[in-house]
Amino acid sequence: MGVFEELQGRGMIAQMTNEQQVRELLNHGKIKFYIGFDPTADSLHIGHFVQIMVMAHMQRAGHIPIALFGGGTGMIGDPSGKTDMRQMLSKETIAHNIACFQKQMSRLVDFSDGKAMMVNNADWLGNLNYIDFLREIGVHFSVNRMLAAECYKQRLERGLSFFELNYMLMQSYDFLVLHRKYGCVMELGGDDQWSNIIGGVELVRKVDQKEVYGMTFALLLTSDGRKMGKTEKGAVWLDPEKTSPYDFFQYWRNVDDADVIKCMKMLTFLPLEEIAEYEKLQGSALNAVKEKLAYEVTKLIHGQQEADKALTAAKALFGAGRQDANMPTAQITHNDLTDGVITVIDLLVKTGLVPSKGEARRLIQQGGVSVNDRKIVDIAETVDTSALEADGVIIKKGKKQFLKVKLQ
Repeated sequence: MGVFEELQGRGMIAQMTNEQQVRELLNHGKIKFYIGFDPTADSLHIGHFVQIMVMAHMQRAGHIPIALFGGGTGMIGDPSGKTDMRQMLSKETIAHNIACFQKQMSRLVDFSDGKAMMVNNADWLGNLNYIDFLREIGVHFSVNRMLAAECYKQRLERGLSFFELNYMLMQSYDFLVLHRKYGCVMELGGDDQWSNIIGGVELVRKVDQKEVYGMTFALLLTSDGRKMGKTEKGAVWLDPEKTSPYDFFQYWRNVDDADVIKCMKMLTFLPLEEIAEYEKLQGSALNAVKEKLAYEVTKLIHGQQEADKALTAAKALFGAGRQDANMPTAQITHNDLTDGVITVIDLLVKTGLVPSKGEARRLIQQGGVSVNDRKIVDIAETVDTSALEADGVIIKKGKKQFLKVKLQ
């Protein structure tokens, strides 16, 4: 099976500029391709995960990935999928974010011995002469066509600045530079980047009379069309300091039944034949598949040791209710107690499991809270010092969130 069929079989491919030629290049050529990453945060998140997996699949097939970091475009920000203009970042922040991206990406993509490249578009965008840029590049773009593009359409209602309108020109120019400098012949990206990718393909054809290609891959969406990677605590990050390996594991362990096979195809290297067997399972049998998904994805991002810890902790809690050193923990102090006790309501709020006492009260009344596997039914229920000082208490919110709480 060629890499084109591999990506297709995993449900990753969305659109491309010339299917016959793209298939030929991917299956029988050795090409340089690029994917752009704007450093808008100090960590990659689940939304980037599919893109990195595509890079890894392509590299395994003998192609050379170019990871383009948007040190220049990040100074503006991509308006695609945004209702408001992105916050402008300083050069120092962008440089820090790029360093974080590089470290995380290196877990899945091999950058040694010329097998892949990292480049920063600040190197060519930072010192552009604006008049020259407009004369060489801007002349090839129709504003009418740009405004009809999906990435700008939804912004027109709220107001699109001229500042942001430049983004498509800059991303397209990236492709021209990478083609000239490194012989890059394909740009890949999420399906929300289709308009920008087309802009680059057409620019190279118009300016250099060369044929290059674009391909987009499916966004990671739930079965009902929502973007994956959002929780009550916010985004699911690849940085263990921002999303712990255990919470990361639990996110995948708790995906909906309808999404588990899709995630397994897109986010693991498990053979498609093996996944096809899992696809036959239904109901409670899918729990083992979700556990397998969570383990494989956590192993890719955080390593086998952290994946083993997360799996052990999950089995300890949801299996026999045993204590385990790898459980997520929170600590409170004696100052949080009154006369040697703390209410379960206060415990929920202080550990961050709920944002307010009102929500804690409602959760208890609905039967959604337990302490050490005992359901809490009284909103005045308390936990005393002796329990907290011993092994601590395990407080559960619903079926999926829990913490071991100890006294500091």
